[in-house]
Amino acid sequence: MIIDAFILRALLAGFLVAVAAGPLGCFVVWRRMAYFGDATSHAAILGVALALAFDVSIFAGTLATALAMAVVVAALAGRGWAVDTTLGVLAHSALAVGLVAVSFLPGVRVDLSAYLFGDILTVTASDLWIMAIGAALVVGLLVWRWEPLLTATISEDLARSLGLDPARERLALTLALAVTVAVALKVVGALLIAALLIVPAAAARVYARSPEAMAVWAVLLAGLAVAAGLGASLQLDTPAGPSIVTAAAALFAGSLAGAALIRVVRAR
Repeated sequence: MIIDAFILRALLAGFLVAVAAGPLGCFVVWRRMAYFGDATSHAAILGVALALAFDVSIFAGTLATALAMAVVVAALAGRGWAVDTTLGVLAHSALAVGLVAVSFLPGVRVDLSAYLFGDILTVTASDLWIMAIGAALVVGLLVWRWEPLLTATISEDLARSLGLDPARERLALTLALAVTVAVALKVVGALLIAALLIVPAAAARVYARSPEAMAVWAVLLAGLAVAAGLGASLQLDTPAGPSIVTAAAALFAGSLAGAALIRVVRAR
């Protein structure tokens, strides 16, 4: 029963992350924000160091740092900075500073691999509640702002002509991304969060015929990747987080192969 309980908690945690990461990942793909996701997720390690230093919850430290990083990047991009260069500098700097900062904490011994690559098998009941609240906030925000977000993604000029503020919609995505990073840290780790955002959404784009359908497909594929990756991890004794992302990559490759096969059949 103990084994069944921790596997169930791991599955629930993974599914909660999938629910949040699926639709948000679609916007990351549509807006070509992959590097933005990397910068925000890498800042999570700095958040871990700050949380340990000030003796606050890891979730709170991660959320605050990821949100600060996302806001800074959005502000610099809005002022005309080269976005790819800015994101590259901030992403790697935040990761390196976080790793160095942890080593200076007196009397603290931390398994950084758990934060870098995730440790879904150690998720507790209290972690599940935090993840559920975080996932509900992300999904609620995306549902509430879906049409404005979609309009601003298609064309910021169109959004302005309809009385929408593209900057406000970018801020909504920034908030959602920061919360998702904090929720997903324990599942796949800081180095793999962006992959779980991007890969299922990219696979979903092959089959979806509408933005809403793509979001649903992304959630389903992310959930399937969680189940398959976790199963493979238990059977093959491989790291759970990387196994989940590997399963997502396999689904993406399968979706491309399936789409190519469909095109060949239709051509005949």
